[in-house]
Amino acid sequence: MMNNNVETREFQTEITQLLDIVINSLYTEREIFLRELISNAADATEKLRYCRLTENETCEAEQPLEIYIDTDEEAHTITITDNGIGMTHEDLIENLGTIAHSGSKEFIKQLTEYGKVGQGNTDLSLIGQFGVGFYSAFMVADTVTIYTRSFRPGSESWIWTSQGTGSYSIEPGDQTNYGTKIVLHLKENAYDFCKADEINRIIKQYSGFVPYPVKVNGEKVNTVQAIWTKNASEISDEEYTEFYKYIDNAYDEPLYRMHFTADAPLAIKALLFVPGENFERFGFSKMERGVNLYCKKVMIQEKSEAIVPEWMRFVRGVIDSDDLPLNISRETLQDNALIAKLNRVVTARFLKFLEEKAKDDAAKYNDFWRKFDKFLKEGAASDYTHCDALVRLLRYESNMTGEGELISLEDYVSRMRDEQKAIYYVSGANRQVIESGPYLEIFKDKGIEVLYTYEPIDDYILSNLPDFKGKKMIAAEQDSADLPDMPEEDNASASEIQGDELNEYLEWFKQTLGDRVTEVRASKRLVDSPAVVLSAYGTHSMQKMMQIVNKDLNNIPAGILEINSKHPVIKGINELRKSGDLFASAAAEQVLENSQIAAGLIIDPSSMVNRLYSILERAVEKKN
Repeated sequence: MMNNNVETREFQTEITQLLDIVINSLYTEREIFLRELISNAADATEKLRYCRLTENETCEAEQPLEIYIDTDEEAHTITITDNGIGMTHEDLIENLGTIAHSGSKEFIKQLTEYGKVGQGNTDLSLIGQFGVGFYSAFMVADTVTIYTRSFRPGSESWIWTSQGTGSYSIEPGDQTNYGTKIVLHLKENAYDFCKADEINRIIKQYSGFVPYPVKVNGEKVNTVQAIWTKNASEISDEEYTEFYKYIDNAYDEPLYRMHFTADAPLAIKALLFVPGENFERFGFSKMERGVNLYCKKVMIQEKSEAIVPEWMRFVRGVIDSDDLPLNISRETLQDNALIAKLNRVVTARFLKFLEEKAKDDAAKYNDFWRKFDKFLKEGAASDYTHCDALVRLLRYESNMTGEGELISLEDYVSRMRDEQKAIYYVSGANRQVIESGPYLEIFKDKGIEVLYTYEPIDDYILSNLPDFKGKKMIAAEQDSADLPDMPEEDNASASEIQGDELNEYLEWFKQTLGDRVTEVRASKRLVDSPAVVLSAYGTHSMQKMMQIVNKDLNNIPAGILEINSKHPVIKGINELRKSGDLFASAAAEQVLENSQIAAGLIIDPSSMVNRLYSILERAVEKKN
């Protein structure tokens, strides 16, 4: 319909449906509208740049390739202007008023068939098939006016206006410059979007790296370049550090950075950083994931949970792909299998990067390990896809290293004794506790290295490893046939309890302790200690975890008690037993509980206080 050169047209039915979806249910955040309009402006600008390079025809009075945003708090308007390719009368009708060949009709058809129109379930197709981002303007505006003119010489200017309901109008304009200007007359509940500070925030969050300058009220906002798209040789250390601080609002310098590109399964560019410090270890709240996902330099997901595993939440950076399978709102990733593959590629590359850094500079890697070991251990315990690579990155102290000196499992295997059967480890609260306990005695005697594990998660990881380079993982405190034995010549001496007397003594010990132990036997591993308790659950730290989970700290699962038949205390209790002294039973119980204390299994030792006083009283009486 024409009226004084104003042409009024009805939207196609499908466009009306599409507008309803976009306005009411497509996007999770209304602020996304600005990202979409800036992306469209950048696309139009890029198309013009391409035409300049490939066509002989030149533009009239060439203008800078920039995007301008002007806010007016009094008029409650936002104006977005680009010096891009512009639109003709036919472009306006085809691109904004009809479905044409964009694929949107198929999108609407699929939604309708599945009964999902207006329900926000828009995960059926990919963003590249549509181009409906412009309509997001109606989430915040009750009227949208477009002033546009094609860059082609002799093109006319046009004005397109709509309230986002059933119709739009087109009329001739008086714009002399080519490009497009979009004016949004904001709804009352969207007036905050005409504030410059709010616009700046949204641009920095979503569109900070579009390839053309974005100026808000004349001031450039996107001041940091998308350096991940450059060749690493073109970027200085200072630029990397500036970029890291920008994306993470950080003040420290990164400990590591990894800049890489890959062609499969998707064409991706990634720039990842390890921060200088891990604040989780100081009791701060759990980190959010810190990798932002981009498509053609436009942010799709901030702190994406799809692109890196949970244990990599300490990593900061960006991953960009032109080929990301996105839904129509560009907020949700499609094709879970492909995204999972991309996740695996990025994770594998990061782990390989860490392994290379550990070889290149062990001291720096050990600094990284002390700060971020929690995350790699979490991954080794839960990420079965990358478990092998994560295990190679683990570091431990041992009985053959100095305090604070760390070795890998690979280091351990490289210096194993020829006759050694397994990789051995022992758990304890700290180095002093481990080295003052009885579990290292046989290993010290035989010169065998034992790894020190200080946290339950270490024992969980190692106990669940079937092997490492063909060597089984054995806890020093567990009952295992793979533990080293004392040499045969040391197994018997005239001073130790032997034969039938030993068997009778062991049986008495078991009867005295009852179901607090599953077995009492003579030890082949003890040198200096009178007794040791062996775990029936792999490691004592796992037993302690069971106690804590069951909230019964003194309910210690029965284990195996091994006694040193050469030790004076054990021989003395045997003499008391043979003489019928009732004190022998109290002494036997104390031997067990001392062994449990050494193993860290007794959290509350108050139950043994009275017995200890009885023992002291007897000792004092004998002294006098």
